[in-house]
Amino acid sequence: MTETYKEQIKRIALDEEKFVRLTVKGKAMPWRQVIVRPVMIKRQRHLQFSYFTEKQDITRNYSGVQAGEKLDEVLALPFSSITAQAIDQILRVHLNKKGQAVVQVEKVDTPGQKPDLAHDASKKLPLPAERPDAFLQAVGIMDTLGKIRPGMHAKFSQINEFLKLLEHTEELDAFEKTPVNILDCGCGSAYLSFAAYHYLNDVRGIPARLVGIDVNETLIQKDNAESEQLGYTDACFQRSSIIDYEPDVPPDIVLALHACDTATDEAIAQGIRWQSRLILCAPCCHHHLQKQLQAVEPFEPVFRHGILKQRMGDILTDAFRALILRMLGYKTDVVEFVSPEHTDKNLMIRAVKRGQQDTAQFVQEYIKLKNYWHVTPYLETLLGDRLPLEAVPLSAGNSQT
Repeated sequence: MTETYKEQIKRIALDEEKFVRLTVKGKAMPWRQVIVRPVMIKRQRHLQFSYFTEKQDITRNYSGVQAGEKLDEVLALPFSSITAQAIDQILRVHLNKKGQAVVQVEKVDTPGQKPDLAHDASKKLPLPAERPDAFLQAVGIMDTLGKIRPGMHAKFSQINEFLKLLEHTEELDAFEKTPVNILDCGCGSAYLSFAAYHYLNDVRGIPARLVGIDVNETLIQKDNAESEQLGYTDACFQRSSIIDYEPDVPPDIVLALHACDTATDEAIAQGIRWQSRLILCAPCCHHHLQKQLQAVEPFEPVFRHGILKQRMGDILTDAFRALILRMLGYKTDVVEFVSPEHTDKNLMIRAVKRGQQDTAQFVQEYIKLKNYWHVTPYLETLLGDRLPLEAVPLSAGNSQT
């Protein structure tokens, strides 16, 4: 007798040697998502159930018969997608337009390590220290014993912070198809995009491909050589400007990590045009908007000092970028990327595509901000007619002249 998908999932989740993680999502569910993973509590294996809403998460631990009963309850929820991950396979279930369950099973060619049973997952790093990691060793951050090399702690921290920001989008388990296509715009030395490739493929068991583009031919050659050395068969690098690049397959994830000035705008614009699921940008310099800024009352004291005017330009540029992404259907936040002690360019714009929604508030905010400062952000110039700036009239008295 053929197993049902629920029986397959339950068998994977109760396998003490291989089960890694179960993610259940659905708009009709009482929670945004439910995540189940194995944990060890007082030397006894439990299943930890985490129930997430928009504002909180509730975590409960169950063992034995009770764990199986709670699994049955979760699998009875009105889901839209389920991902069950073991060290040797990934089972995905999603509902088609007729409401029928479609099951896909992917074998993991190189089975991962045994499941991590640490109880406190909140403190766990995506690529932890004290555990030998082939990628971190290959790029010289970690020694053969899993120790972080002297002088490499800042880079180790940056990699983990980046991976946590990627993981916290909660989108990695939501891709209906694999491989996930990653594009790194202005890739430079590409060590963060290499880290993302390694994390998805080797740690999370999510097949992924990476393409990096940059106008610096020397860096492209270096990155391709490093990709070959690492054995990353689905990671390649090409010489191209961002705005002229035409991908073979539209990327699911667009990265632009410290791309200078308007290169960040080009990466965001391209990601929007390609309908990319995730756009993560860590902006660098912001000269384009700064050149347009003029002191307006009561900001004359700010503009009296060059460094303060520069930082005002930084803030406004990223505020405009975030608003444009929101106007075009992306859930967007601006978060701290790494500690300011490592770099003053420590913000990340993180955008997750959510489709059509009411954008009137964002349009109004954008128009008011633009009219107050008398500027035209470069991202607006790139996107042209895509922006619904005529859809909501500006209320009288909102513009400063």
